[in-house]
Amino acid sequence: MPAAVAELVAWIARRLVDAPDAVRVETVERDDATVIRLHVAPDDVGKVIGRQGRIVRALRTVVRAGSAHADRRLVLEIAE
Repeated sequence: MPAAVAELVAWIARRLVDAPDAVRVETVERDDATVIRLHVAPDDVGKVIGRQGRIVRALRTVVRAGSAHADRRLVLEIAE
């Protein structure tokens, strides 16, 4: 299930940025959670975060909803 959530985050991110080819998502397993790390072009970081963090907050809500189905805590990080 974390893979499906990661694909969804990548799909949404590609629609938000100017350089969709630079979008990359990786999952990292930690003891207490699975981290979904979103990489975008340096110029697109602001677009993914949004005004006052609204877009990244919405993305994190989507990830949190996916974690309910995965029976594992999922966390979204924006890598720079």
